Amino acid sequence: QVQLVESGGGLVQAGGSLRLSCAGSGSTFRWVRMAWFRQAPGKEREFVAVITWNGGSTNYADSVKGRFTISRDNAKNTLYLQMNSLKPEDTAVYYCAFGSRVDLSGSYSSEFDYGYWGQGTQVTVSS
Repeated sequence: QVQLVESGGGLVQAGGSLRLSCAGSGSTFRWVRMAWFRQAPGKEREFVAVITWNGGSTNYADSVKGRFTISRDNAKNTLYLQMNSLKPEDTAVYYCAFGSRVDLSGSYSSEFDYGYWGQGTQVTVSS
């Protein structure tokens, strides 16, 4: 059974940086696109970033573009999210996810595009 485990969250001041990791068991997700989502208290889960199976293409939510970078290391079965210039509004639980698609064709920013999820890691940005 495939499992995804996020780590790297924590408390950081505004303007600071964090690097999230998502480690997976098994090799299934090496061949599919992966994404990061986040959910703030009282809000719906929202798309953050997506990366194709080989890391060749990425896309980001407008709110994080230029500040966050998604990457992956398939040899290590790990997905990353480098978050710089953090803002209080970035405070949320961050989740990694994957589904069955490999590239960015079709829909990729809806949580319903992904069937496997990690348990989440809390990111808190203080002002």
